[in-house]
Amino acid sequence: MPTYNERDNIRTIVDRLLDVVPDATILVFDDNSPDGTGDIADELAAAHPTVVAHHGAGKAGLGVAYLTAFRWGLDEGYDVFVEIDADGSHPPESLPDVLALLEPPTSASLAIGSRWMRGGKVVNWPKSRELLSRTANVYTRMMLGMGVRDATAGFRAYTREILERIDFDSVESKGYGFQVDMTFRVSRLKARIAETPIVFREREHGESKMSGSIVKEAMLLVTAKGLRRLVPRRSAHN
Repeated sequence: MPTYNERDNIRTIVDRLLDVVPDATILVFDDNSPDGTGDIADELAAAHPTVVAHHGAGKAGLGVAYLTAFRWGLDEGYDVFVEIDADGSHPPESLPDVLALLEPPTSASLAIGSRWMRGGKVVNWPKSRELLSRTANVYTRMMLGMGVRDATAGFRAYTREILERIDFDSVESKGYGFQVDMTFRVSRLKARIAETPIVFREREHGESKMSGSIVKEAMLLVTAKGLRRLVPRRSAHN
């Protein structure tokens, strides 16, 4: 769970997670929040044996936080790795549905809590932001040749086996770009990706970390990867 200035949300989301998955380890990765989120993470870790607090040196970004957490979890021997936002927009109560996709009969390597498949939705988003996200995902499907409905989703679970096959050192993207990049890498490995619908609710406290630069990064990433995927195919017919 990456955090930056989430002091008003972190206690609630950790409590909800502990109710749903009491035996899971919750790694809170704080990016040196100036509002004291890191101190609260330390308090939660002291109070709950399954909560671990990690402090970054500065605001390195979502991608760095998750990759650092993945490396830590792989070293510690964990088998399943979950991404979830700290602002409450991803419902912890839907986590069992996400995790179930990693098990038979689905046996996915990447399970996604999807806003844009049938049954999923967003609550309290302006229409402009919803249109942006939907359009970005349609563009991503077209350019990257993936059937994933919500490739930019941040509520997801990976198996240990698939993470061990990904070269973390070559992943440089952040934000939306990181989620798309990781989804594409799993897809290129011919591993199974499955989605389950969730209800995504806009945060009630704090400010969104979404910005124009993050969206631009994601679209540039998709365009570059899409062109590399399509050009060889065109050349083959010449």
